[in-house]
Amino acid sequence: MQIGSILLDNNLVLAPMAGVTDKAFRITAKPFGPALMYTEMVSGKGLHYQNKRTGNLLEAVPKEAPVAAQIFGHDPDIMASVAEDALKHGAVMLDINMGCPAPKIVNNGDGCALMKNPALAGKIISAVSKAVSVPVTVKFRMGWDDEQINAIEFAKIAEANGASAVTVHGRTRMAFYSGTANWDIIRKVKDAVSIPVIGNGDIVDGVSAKKMLDTTGCDGLMIGRAAQGNPWIFKEILHYLETSKLLPPPSLAERVSVARSHLDLLVQYKGEHRGILEGRKHMAWYFRGVIGGARLRDRINKVCSHGEMIEILDKIESENWD
Repeated sequence: MQIGSILLDNNLVLAPMAGVTDKAFRITAKPFGPALMYTEMVSGKGLHYQNKRTGNLLEAVPKEAPVAAQIFGHDPDIMASVAEDALKHGAVMLDINMGCPAPKIVNNGDGCALMKNPALAGKIISAVSKAVSVPVTVKFRMGWDDEQINAIEFAKIAEANGASAVTVHGRTRMAFYSGTANWDIIRKVKDAVSIPVIGNGDIVDGVSAKKMLDTTGCDGLMIGRAAQGNPWIFKEILHYLETSKLLPPPSLAERVSVARSHLDLLVQYKGEHRGILEGRKHMAWYFRGVIGGARLRDRINKVCSHGEMIEILDKIESENWD
C-alpha cells in the first residue's frame, strides 16, 4: 500500500489508541508485521502551548519506522502551526483525528464532533496539508449517529483538501464501540474517492481481515482493540491473506515472553511506578482466556513493583500462578 510518497511493506496498520499505543506497545508490535503504526492521539492545543507530556507521546524511535503522528483539534490555525512540531519526534506521516467519540474530546468540538461541521473539517485538513511536506491522513467514523451518516461526503472533503488517505471506522459516534461495524459504508467511501481507504472496525483475525477486504475493496486494514495483548494478530492476518490458512495461537510461553519484554519497555520509558500502573492492563490483556483469569487479573491489578509482576509472569509460565 502506498500513501502519498510513502510505500508501505503491506497493508496492515496499528490503530492509534489513547493510553495504549505508546512507544513500548509499538516496539512490541513491530516485529509481528504492521507496516504502519500510529502514536496515541495528541492535542494540537497541547503542542501549541508546548506541553511536555504531549510532546513525549509523539516520540518514536527508528526501530518502529514508519510511524504516523496523530493530532486532534478544531482550530485550523493552531493545527497548522503545530503540524511540523508533531513530526519532530520521529514520525513520517501526520494523521488528523476526526473520529474519537470520547465525551471530553467531542465536548470541546474535537474528534468526531467535526463530523457535524464538515466545512470546518475541510479547513483544518487544508491548513495542515499545506503546512507539511509529508502525507496527511484523516481518521473518522461513518457519522455522528444513525440519522447523520456522512462518511462519503466527509471523505470527499478530505480528499479535496489534501488528504493522502482516509481511515473509516464503520460505527457512528453514538455507537462508540458497541454493535457491529458497518462495512458497507467503507465500501461506499472506497467507491467515492481515489485516495487509499483504510477500513477499521471488527477486524479480529485473518478470516475477518480477508472478509473486510473482499466486502469493501479497501486498500488497508487498521487493527485496534484486537491487538491489545495480542501483537500476534498482525502475523496471523498476513499469513492468512497469503495462504488462506490459520496459524496456531501463541503458546503460553510465547505470551509470557512478549509480555515480559513489553513490561520491561514500559518501566524503561516511564519509570517503575508509572510503568507498572500502566502495565497492569497490558499484562491482563496478554492472559485473557487463561483458566482462572478473573483471579489472575485481580492479582495483576494489585501489583506495585516490577519484581512482583515478573514473579507473577514466571508463575504463569510454570502454570502455577494460583
